[in-house]
Amino acid sequence: MLEEERKYQVDDAFRMPDLGAAGRVSARKPVTLRATYYDTTERLLARHGVSLRHRKNDAPAKVWTVKLPSSTVGVRHEHSRPAAGAGVVPPDLLDLVTAYRRGRTLGPAAVLRTVRTVYEVADRDGAVLAEVADDVVSVLDGRKVAHRFREIEVERVDGEPKLLDKIERLLLRAGAEAGDFVPKHVRAMGQLEAPVLAVPAPLRRRPRAGDVVTEAIRRDVARIFKHDPFARLRAIMPNGDTPVHQMRVGTRRLRSDLQTFQALLDPAWTARLRAELAWLAAALGGARDVEVLRARLHRTAAADPLVPPDPEAVERIDAALAARQEPALAALDAALHSRRYVKLLDALVEAVQTPRLSALARERADEVLPGIVRKPWLRLVSGGGGAPGAGELTPDLPDDEWHEVRKRAKRARYAADAVSAVVGPDALLLAKAIARAQGVLGEHQDAAIAADAWLDAAADAPGDHTLAVTAGRLFERERASVTRARAKFPAVWELVLEDKNIAWLK
Repeated sequence: MLEEERKYQVDDAFRMPDLGAAGRVSARKPVTLRATYYDTTERLLARHGVSLRHRKNDAPAKVWTVKLPSSTVGVRHEHSRPAAGAGVVPPDLLDLVTAYRRGRTLGPAAVLRTVRTVYEVADRDGAVLAEVADDVVSVLDGRKVAHRFREIEVERVDGEPKLLDKIERLLLRAGAEAGDFVPKHVRAMGQLEAPVLAVPAPLRRRPRAGDVVTEAIRRDVARIFKHDPFARLRAIMPNGDTPVHQMRVGTRRLRSDLQTFQALLDPAWTARLRAELAWLAAALGGARDVEVLRARLHRTAAADPLVPPDPEAVERIDAALAARQEPALAALDAALHSRRYVKLLDALVEAVQTPRLSALARERADEVLPGIVRKPWLRLVSGGGGAPGAGELTPDLPDDEWHEVRKRAKRARYAADAVSAVVGPDALLLAKAIARAQGVLGEHQDAAIAADAWLDAAADAPGDHTLAVTAGRLFERERASVTRARAKFPAVWELVLEDKNIAWLK
């Protein structure tokens, strides 16, 4: 569940204004809530915008609540559960904070007593659009009140986002102060250390090469951490993407960056980290591959609505994929719940905080990095190791050779993107151009893999004539997609080679 809210600081003299301009307003009877927030001794949850709360005098289904950050300020993902026993955190909520606590023990970190008066803002039919809570908060130290503060919290329920703007204007006119979005328990804890995965300050005017590779590592690790809780929930993102995919992208990018910039890093340390990332990538890949096939099955089946394949046969193929997907997800769950994974998370945090840099990493970034990026770029252009270069791809080459170029395109793109803070917009232009070419190669690979999968589905049911015909038709559509991708690629590749994209590499 997404929670969208805004907070405002007010003093004891503040009086709630007339909110009638925003809708029909009714006030609930004030209630007193007692909330205990749990965290590690280092406050690892609070430092990353995560909270785990036990609240008394609340709805029974919301006794325990975890809130996870989103990319939008003031919007958090909320997950609540009833009590699992006296003082026992529901295991599935504890699981959601794994990446942030990393095996550390949780204990009470802040105890708040809040006297809350809620004003409901509803439409003419009585549907609640927003709730405005007037909270007087006491931070408790045992039985004593350490300090108090008051704040107004506005939460959107069913109203449009602009309704929050209207309510905000009314509150500000009445003397409320808008500021940074700081949760109550964080205010209660006082000054906290910076998050482990904090966004660093802008690079210095003449950064070292090590500064740039450290930032690339941080971005990759942050992607893994951010999507870990949602992969456990098997969630679907608003854009239709999945957390498993995003975790896999983060893992792949990190492995690629560690290899590309290995001259700036300690080789033994890099090798160990890449080996553990390969283990995680395999667990993510098993789940993701079936995920992609199921989505593609329905897309390919619907490609020509005038001559659709037999729907029951399509559903039988999907059911067979679903049967494969569940053990793949179970294997991923096992990996994410393993001690090995927690140790990998610790290693990733160490990689962000204290990367093992080589002597070359102390050199100026603008003098070192273009030469490093040139290597994966030349491997993409010229090939090597028995694989063709991107410009040498021809329609008669096997699928595997096209896939090898796709993998090299990813590495070159990631490398250009990583150095863009130093090189500037020219590197971003190259990364975007390669991304477009990579998209064509990705469609080629997905279609080739799917084509083989549909034939395998028919082979697994040799007596099912209808399924065999359906699989054959799906196969033909996929191979037609392969042909189209091969025909489209040369023109896309020519755009990559434009001088504006690659002059900085020469």
